Amino acid sequence: MVETDDLVAALREADAVRYGEFELSHGGTSEYYVDKYRFGTEPAPLSLVAKAFAERVDDGRLAGVAVGAVPLVVATALETGTPYLIARKATKEYGTGNRIEGDLTEGERVVVLEDVATTGQSALDAVEALRGAGAVIERVLVVVDREEGARALLADSDVELEAASDLLAAAE
Repeated sequence: MVETDDLVAALREADAVRYGEFELSHGGTSEYYVDKYRFGTEPAPLSLVAKAFAERVDDGRLAGVAVGAVPLVVATALETGTPYLIARKATKEYGTGNRIEGDLTEGERVVVLEDVATTGQSALDAVEALRGAGAVIERVLVVVDREEGARALLADSDVELEAASDLLAAAE
């Protein structure tokens, strides 16, 4: 079993946690930043994240939020042998014009994987797109929950947020 302390240590070892003054994607600022590309592009922390996620998924299909969670969902799919989907932020304007990539059956249970949750809006957008395509979604798994509203936002849509690490508690 992957312990949260081991996952936090791997994030720090990959230099994925940085301290200073950072602007976040939702427009706010923070004294720390979690660089998903540092742990999503390095084999050791990516493998540990995949193992931690694999312990938490059940028999649903996996879905990753593009772009940051794509390496996470691929690694977790390889760890579990479970097929996956990719939820784009917007419908593709070329080729097939898909918003959801992969094979989804109406009524299929799906667990959404995300890298870092702040407000939860990108995860909620993916949940809504997947539900619109016929998925049944009850959970979003994240590597780090910044504890800035994502849990409540997702709960309003009957989705549970679960974090694989407790980075904030480890920082205290």
